[in-house]
Amino acid sequence: MTAQLQEKTTYTLDRAHTTVEFVVRHLMITKVRGRFTAFDGQIELEPDSDLPRSVIATIDASSIDTREEQRDAHLRSADFFEVEKYPHLTFESTRIEGTPDELTIYGKLTIHGITRDVELTGSFEGRIADPWGGTRVGYTAHTTINRKDFGLGWNAALETGGVVVGDEVRIELNVEALLAGS
Repeated sequence: MTAQLQEKTTYTLDRAHTTVEFVVRHLMITKVRGRFTAFDGQIELEPDSDLPRSVIATIDASSIDTREEQRDAHLRSADFFEVEKYPHLTFESTRIEGTPDELTIYGKLTIHGITRDVELTGSFEGRIADPWGGTRVGYTAHTTINRKDFGLGWNAALETGGVVVGDEVRIELNVEALLAGS
């Protein structure tokens, strides 16, 4: 087991080419898309495999961007992420199954100080030697969570029925990662 651990390779997320996005219903008639712009993470792979061995990520909650500053300020407040008290969202895989074409990443997601088990469905998108001498891999993954499970319960009822913000949030990841040391 020790020799196997020494042979793993570490890829670091490339922030310029990775997106951490979410989609949530607004006013029960449309969906709003947002993203986080500051994050770090690593993917561990066995040397000859495209199926990750482990994934970890830390997201700066204050980097939320929905293209509407007033909404972003509200999302940073105690009504939602409460970034002063809970500055980071984190994810750590506990197991990864499947094939590179159809993989499931099981892990612990922490938002607003609350940790829940989640499952992300994804796929390996490719490996390439980049023009600068590095090696890069790409993955996509997604999941849907209920924001209330993480203590993000603020809402307002509409006079016409329904609420301002939907409970289900789809998380979408498009990841490009660079082999450490390359």
